[in-house]
Amino acid sequence: MSESQKVADRSSAPPPGANSVDRYFKISERGSTFAREIRGGFATFFTMAYILVLNPIILGSAKDKFGDQLDAVQLTTATALVAAVMTIIMGAGGNLPLALAAGLGLNAVVAFQIAPLMAWDDAMGLIVLEGLLICVLVVTGLREAVMHAIPQPLKQAISVGIGLFIAFIGFVDAGFVSRIPDAANTTVPVQIGATGQLTGWPILVFCAGVLLTIALLARKVKGAILISIVTMTVVAMIINSIADIKAWGLTTPAWPDKLVDTPDFGLLGDFSLFGAFGETTAITVVLLIFTLVLSDFFDTMGTVVGVSAEAGLLDEEGKVPNLGRVLLIDGAAAAAGGAASASSATSYIESAAGVGEGARTGFSNLITGGLFALALFLTPLLTIVPLQAAAPALVAVGFLMMTQVKHIDWDKYEIAIPAFLTIAVMPFTYSITNGIGAGFVAFVLIKTVLGKAKEVHWLMWGTSALFLVYFAIDPIEQILGVK
Repeated sequence: MSESQKVADRSSAPPPGANSVDRYFKISERGSTFAREIRGGFATFFTMAYILVLNPIILGSAKDKFGDQLDAVQLTTATALVAAVMTIIMGAGGNLPLALAAGLGLNAVVAFQIAPLMAWDDAMGLIVLEGLLICVLVVTGLREAVMHAIPQPLKQAISVGIGLFIAFIGFVDAGFVSRIPDAANTTVPVQIGATGQLTGWPILVFCAGVLLTIALLARKVKGAILISIVTMTVVAMIINSIADIKAWGLTTPAWPDKLVDTPDFGLLGDFSLFGAFGETTAITVVLLIFTLVLSDFFDTMGTVVGVSAEAGLLDEEGKVPNLGRVLLIDGAAAAAGGAASASSATSYIESAAGVGEGARTGFSNLITGGLFALALFLTPLLTIVPLQAAAPALVAVGFLMMTQVKHIDWDKYEIAIPAFLTIAVMPFTYSITNGIGAGFVAFVLIKTVLGKAKEVHWLMWGTSALFLVYFAIDPIEQILGVK
């Protein structure tokens, strides 16, 4: 929607509505209607409902330090509960058409970076700490200060790197890419398929799913990711019923005995606030929390501004209405996600789909949140989705996050090299933390050797120093006699 159209929509808006709900949400004042808000709420839900499938798959496929895995049914319940509650709170408190749910990328950090270092309850405790820290940063005004300390191209590089990492996870989870055992004495660490070629019906489902997803995205079909997941799940169920398939992986696409079931809240409250400090070094814990905070609130800031701008809600100075409350609720959502073992919840850019359908207020969130609440009772239906049907969504999300790469000035080496290292190190080391650290250290180093050390914010110096300790933790521990 053009800026002139947005201004026209506001200027032609009817006077405030007569009923209290209209006045509270400023529906008429913002040029919207109840019908548009309801339609927008449905659109947002259907474009982000894939998280009910992907979050349990990502978190449920990982093992913690002790080899334990989280239950998929309980994860689905926790994911739906946090999304429902926090989306409704954002609508009622922030009055923006901005839905929240477990963040893709953030859950990958928890599953593949944090959980292997500690128990699940300790990992979720770090998420709670991250959310509380974000709330403190909002209240004190430090959130904006930290945001300004990191160059915009590096923020964009972090998004791109996470996108590639998520896509790589999708390829691996589906079996499209597999690791070659070192005992084979091969020259490359990974290969296509399990044997160097694509074999089996499950892989066919994945490949068809990728093609369907990208075709729908290219056609700009609303709900493209969800449509692909549902379609390929049905295809997988048909194939599973007629073909002799030894294994699909974690989830077999078979029709459940029942479609509706009582929600399992077994993971609710299963977190340890400071348990992580007993499982690994304090510096590692600090860096993990920093990584979570960095990934969370920069994504949120971009999402909030982007959705608000698309809805024509920015004021003359480009400010978001109720920004303080919106950011505080987002921070609380992160803590709530950890407390429910659903990983950090954050604002979703898919909310723009609801805006595209006419949503302009938080009333649409009541619809979206209500639909997530309804999903609490449909966990048997949601847990039949095989990895091969859901993984194409990871590849698609990776592409969407990759588009940020166009904003980086690749001719300016002092920012291009740190950005490249940030992007490359994440998937190549299977670690988001390593990518951010490599980019930060390279940025400070290059600025220093170019005689531009004064241009580096002190927060960048401090975090880069922490990352140097993080990368050199083994020799440091040996020098100190820790091990």
